[in-house]
Amino acid sequence: GGIMGHLEVIARLKVRPGQLEGFKTQVAEILRLTREKDTQTLRYDWFLNEDETQCEVHEAYLSEEGLIEHNQHVVEARDALFRDYAFDHRMSVYGEISQQLSDLFKKHAGGVSKFSFVQGLERAAPV
Repeated sequence: GGIMGHLEVIARLKVRPGQLEGFKTQVAEILRLTREKDTQTLRYDWFLNEDETQCEVHEAYLSEEGLIEHNQHVVEARDALFRDYAFDHRMSVYGEISQQLSDLFKKHAGGVSKFSFVQGLERAAPV
């Protein structure tokens, strides 16, 4: 086994047909809130596939408390994203999580896959 020093999440979603510009505008608002309010978010990168119909969000947090904090900051903007511009929200979480966080995933995503860390490349951080 091994220890992972943070929590990683990959969210997958689809853009509603004809809503790409609104989707991008709403994503910009979610990113603004994340930059201004989050204190434990290490990564929050949004990617669109080639035809801009599917999206992946790569996230990393110092701890699960960081993800809970992030959720509190963006919940209204994210709800608007899924109400108007996106659908088919699926999430994968990498690392050990509490029942509270597991329940939060069930509430805010259509499906959650959990992966436990086994082993990884250990390198010292650059100085």
